[in-house]
Amino acid sequence: MSVDGEAVRLRTEEDEPGWEVDPDDEWGVAVLATVGRQLRLRREAVGMRVVDFARAVGYGDDLVYKVEGGKRIPQQEYLDRADEVLGAGGLVAAAWEDVKKVRYPKKVRELGKLEGKAVEIALYECHIIPGLLQTPEHARSVIGAAQPPYSPDDVERMVAARLARQSVFERSPAPALSFVLEEGVLRRPIGGTMVWRQQLERLLEVGRLHNVVLQVMPMDCDTHSGLDGRIELLKFPDGTAVGRSDGVFNGRTISELKHLRILELRYGTIRAQALSPRESLAFVEQLLGET
Repeated sequence: MSVDGEAVRLRTEEDEPGWEVDPDDEWGVAVLATVGRQLRLRREAVGMRVVDFARAVGYGDDLVYKVEGGKRIPQQEYLDRADEVLGAGGLVAAAWEDVKKVRYPKKVRELGKLEGKAVEIALYECHIIPGLLQTPEHARSVIGAAQPPYSPDDVERMVAARLARQSVFERSPAPALSFVLEEGVLRRPIGGTMVWRQQLERLLEVGRLHNVVLQVMPMDCDTHSGLDGRIELLKFPDGTAVGRSDGVFNGRTISELKHLRILELRYGTIRAQALSPRESLAFVEQLLGET
C-alpha cells in the first residue's frame, strides 16, 4: 500500500514471531482476552473496520484479529498507536502495565514473585552463571545457544524475563543473597571476550554489595555435596521456606521442614568448602585480569 505516495509495508505476525500466550497460562489468557475485547469494543465504538484500523496503526489485518481475539501478545508500540488512533486518552496504552507481565513465561513469573517476597535467597549453581547475576549480553548468548534454537523474538522475550527478576537487588529492605559458583563456570568465555569481561565485572559489582555473599567452589575441591546439581533455597518473612535441588526430591519444589533441612545441610557444606567471599572476589579479579 502507499500513503502520500510513499510505499508502506504493514507489519504482520510473521514480523514478530514468538509473541503468543501459553494456553496453559490462565492468568495470561485472561489478561489478553480482556485487553483484546476492550480494543475491539473501542474500535467498533468509533466505527472503524479491522482493515481501516490495521492501516491506521500500521499492522496487518491478521495481527489485529489475533490481538482482539486474545491470541496474540501486543507490543507496547501497538498499544500506544492504538490509543492514539482510537482517541482513548491513555487508557489503552495503560494496558501495557498488565500486558508486559504476560510476555514472561508463567514459570518465570512465579519464580520472580517468590524471589520478590524472600528475605533470604541461597543458590548453588554448577553449570551456568545464575540468571540473577547474568548481564543482558551473557543471558542472550546462553539462551541463544539452545537447540532447537529459539526465534530472535523468543530470545529477547526470555532475556527480558530473566533481567526483570534482577529487581530483587533494588528491594528495600534488601534481602540476604548468597551465591556459590563453580570455578569451571567462571572460566567459560560465553559470548566472547568482551561479553565475558562484562559478566566478570558484574559479578564483582554484585559481590561487593553489603547484602550479597558470593563464593567460588575451586576445581581442586575434588568432591562436594553439590555435584549432582543446582540447589536453591528461599526463606520468607513468616518463617516459611521453599527449596529445590536437581539431585534430590526429583527436582521438585519442596516446603516440608525435614526436606528443607537436607537442602540446608548440603548448601551449608558447600559454602564451607568454597573459597571465602574475600578470596572469591580476588579470584574473579584475577580472571578478569587474565581476559
